[in-house]
Order: sequence, then C-alpha cells, then structure tokens
Amino acid sequence: MTDTPAGFADAALVASYAQQAPNTVPGYHAVHTMASVLLAERMPVDAHVLVLGAGGGLEVKAFATAHPEWTFTAVDPSSPMIDLARATLGSLASRMQVHEGYIDDAPDGPYDAATALLLLHLTDPQQRLHTLTEVRRRLHPGAPFVVMHVSYSQRDDAERQRWIDRHLAYLLAAGNDPTYVDKAGNMINHHMPALSPDEDLALLEQAGFTHIEQFFTAFTFRGWVGYA
Repeated sequence: MTDTPAGFADAALVASYAQQAPNTVPGYHAVHTMASVLLAERMPVDAHVLVLGAGGGLEVKAFATAHPEWTFTAVDPSSPMIDLARATLGSLASRMQVHEGYIDDAPDGPYDAATALLLLHLTDPQQRLHTLTEVRRRLHPGAPFVVMHVSYSQRDDAERQRWIDRHLAYLLAAGNDPTYVDKAGNMINHHMPALSPDEDLALLEQAGFTHIEQFFTAFTFRGWVGYA
C-alpha cells in the first residue's frame, strides 16, 4: 500500500473529521473507552502501544487521558491526519511518535499492545492479512490487539444491500447531511472492500492471533480483541 486512503488527503474532510466521525459510527467514543479497558487487562502500567492510523488523534487522546503512563507509536499514511492528531493531542503529543506510512513503516517494537480502529475495511483481504501478520510480529507474546471496522453479513447481494441501506438510514437519522450520505453510499458500494465477520475472524486467526472475542456490534460495524 502506497497511496493515502481515499478522502484523507482532502483538507475539508480532515478538518471536519473530529465532528463527523462520532455522527458516522455508532458508539464511536464508547469504542475508545472499551478498547482502553480491554488493552489495560493485559498491559503494564507504562505500556507502549502501536496505533495503526492516527485517526486524527482522538483514540490516542482517549487512551492517554485514561492511562497517564502509556506511550504510543502511530503509523498513518495521511500527513494531514497526522497534523490533526498532533493538534488534537496538544500537550499529550509528546507521548506519541508518528511515522507516515503503513505497518511496514512502523518500528519493530516489540509493543505491549496494538489497535486498528476504523482502518482495516479500507484494505483488501491480501493487504489486510499482511497488515495483521506484521502487527502480530511486532507484539510481545500474549499482547492484546483491538480492531474495529466495517464488517457485516453479506451472503448474497440482497443481504449486503440491506445492511448498507440500514447504515445509510442510520447516517440520516443521526443528522448527517444528505449529500454526505450519498457520498458515503458510493464509497461503501464501490470503494470499500468490507468482509463478513466470519472472514474477518478467519484472517485474524490466520495471522496468528488467539482467544479472539467479539466485543462490539453496531449495524455494519464489528470489533474484536485477540492476543499475540
């Protein structure tokens, strides 16, 4: 992967990310809290966490605020999103090192934990397996890995479309602009290689993660925790 994911080089999208994301993803902030709890179960007080996708800094800010001794290494292919992450973190930014790029650009660690929130649905299965395998290689044995992304049952075209329509209806009900919802529908239908939950679970297992548990479900979104 060498290109910035679609949209994250767009200045307007980046500028509105902190306000838009919670209106797009059900339970957005709650997922950060749940991920923080799941990570803390098996990490030292002064843990070093690998974060895939700076995400504008919102998840790192939630983790850093809840756990004052954690430090972070983040990788993100979008320079504007990295700048937004640093601005979002403010004084907390000193606890995060950022590398522009993808998992192959991340230092080897090893790390006490890792996260990939709202990221893997932007990658095709081959890229996803490579990313998962490289995360696993960088973790201490037994370290937790928390993922959350678009993943929904799609046994046939009708079922796939039903879940997409439900997601778009949620976006409208949450107060998103109809023009934005139309763009989101085009993105999901034509540019998002989302997998089914069974396929996602299989890739996590293939990459070497064990004792995988699903902790989050909300319409087209799923979250899992697994261990290296």
